[in-house]
Amino acid sequence: MPKMKTHKGAAKRFKATASGKLKRSKAFRRHILTKKSAKTKMNLRKAGIVSAGDARRIATLLPYI
Repeated sequence: MPKMKTHKGAAKRFKATASGKLKRSKAFRRHILTKKSAKTKMNLRKAGIVSAGDARRIATLLPYI
């Protein structure tokens, strides 16, 4: 059987942690930042963890996880 190719769009957006969970960046940080508070923007910088249901779906796109 041929090898499964990595989905390059997903590979750029998600990274695996040491425990096997998937890290993601948060949304709402691209534009219209003037009306958002400094506290909101600071919290959006932190990485989020992909939920369990989505993680199973994304893991099919990334065969190395």
